[in-house]
Amino acid sequence: MPWRKRTTTGQALSAAAIHGVLLAWCALALFPLYLVVINGAKSRRAIFNDPLKLPTSDTFSAKGYASVVGNSEFPLYFGNSLVVTSVSLLLILLLGAMAAHALSEYRFRGNTLLGLYLIVGIMVPIRLGTVALLELMVNLNLTNTLTALILVYTAQGLPVAIFIFTEFLRAVSREIKDSARIDGLSEYRIFFEVVIPLVRPVIATVAVFSMIPIWNDLWFPLILAPGQETRTVTLGVQQFIGQYTVDWGAVLAALSVAVLPVLVMYIIFSRHLIRGITAGAVKG
Repeated sequence: MPWRKRTTTGQALSAAAIHGVLLAWCALALFPLYLVVINGAKSRRAIFNDPLKLPTSDTFSAKGYASVVGNSEFPLYFGNSLVVTSVSLLLILLLGAMAAHALSEYRFRGNTLLGLYLIVGIMVPIRLGTVALLELMVNLNLTNTLTALILVYTAQGLPVAIFIFTEFLRAVSREIKDSARIDGLSEYRIFFEVVIPLVRPVIATVAVFSMIPIWNDLWFPLILAPGQETRTVTLGVQQFIGQYTVDWGAVLAALSVAVLPVLVMYIIFSRHLIRGITAGAVKG
């Protein structure tokens, strides 16, 4: 029928328009990364002459990567970032999931008030308390230590993690947990063996969204851990920027290396991440 053909054609055009917008947005988002990667493998002259051109045999230069890997402390800074990010993520996921399980599973006086308190923690930026955090770390003798960064990033990520976990854990069937209790499982075993496997997509979602601000942060490493042995990757890039000259090849090469963990983590958890994001749209 004619109206069915018009409907099918309209749906096809609508889908094509949506895909076109998404592709344009992806191109716009990936363009800065493209510039960083290609210019990190070019000579200084080539970077300024034609920054959009791919490296050729005449313009290719690995001096930037050589400076990053062999002639600097960048590997140390990269390792510091890996340690801080990994430990912070582990604590955020473990403590966030356990707190969310308690909020969603057990009803007690102050449950709702505690949930509202966590929402306030999401709305108020932790950087507003930078001075108080610095005083606290000085009193605890934790300045210029990775422990200070881990504690701050864990506190920063917990409100969002608990909020997301709570909403999804409330959707977990109570019958499954009651069956596990009847079988004699303790509450800890129910949490780790029954609940956690059911919320893997949510774990991936929280992990990715928590990792990016931790890995990319410059504020707290600059204030709490600016020492030579405790610098993170974002702070370590500054060593290639001098007062009068900038080693652009090394800067762009360092940024190319620094983005790898985020890309690897997204590739590993992309399937679970998409499931976790879309689950909230169709839940209920």
